[in-house]
Amino acid sequence: MEVTNGLNLKDTELRLGLPGAQEEQQLEVSCVRSNNKRKNNDSTEESAPPPAKTQIVGWPPVRSNRKNNNNKNVSYVKVSMDGAPYLRKIDLKMYKNYPELLKALENMFKFTVGEYSEREGYQGSGFVPTYEDKDGDWMLVGDVPWDMFSSSCQKLRIMKGSEAPTAL
Repeated sequence: MEVTNGLNLKDTELRLGLPGAQEEQQLEVSCVRSNNKRKNNDSTEESAPPPAKTQIVGWPPVRSNRKNNNNKNVSYVKVSMDGAPYLRKIDLKMYKNYPELLKALENMFKFTVGEYSEREGYQGSGFVPTYEDKDGDWMLVGDVPWDMFSSSCQKLRIMKGSEAPTAL
């Protein structure tokens, strides 16, 4: 055992091999390149073929609702709100009419939508729900029949009431 200044250097020495293996079992390291990758001490042993690689199914994981992206039963749109630091994505096919959609948006972003009238838009609220249609025009949510809205809506934006009349 080699002891220097009260330290047992043999215990802290770095060696190649499995932990707890004796010195006789350690691999010898050489800087000389050889043609053999490994030394085979017992040449009578037959080398078994490497195990077959198993394919990892479903990696990276994909949620089942995203696998069939061409499914006509879903219609995702992004929803943003002025002043909110995050966006949401909702499926318009989950809602049957405007009141259901507006109630879900109110719960999602913690705000209230005022009463809607065709002449004056939304009154009694600091926020106005708008949407972008397929032509790129921004319109008030509720201006067109529900079926037309759900098929043409690309994005939803909940604007501050003070900005909505000038933007539309």
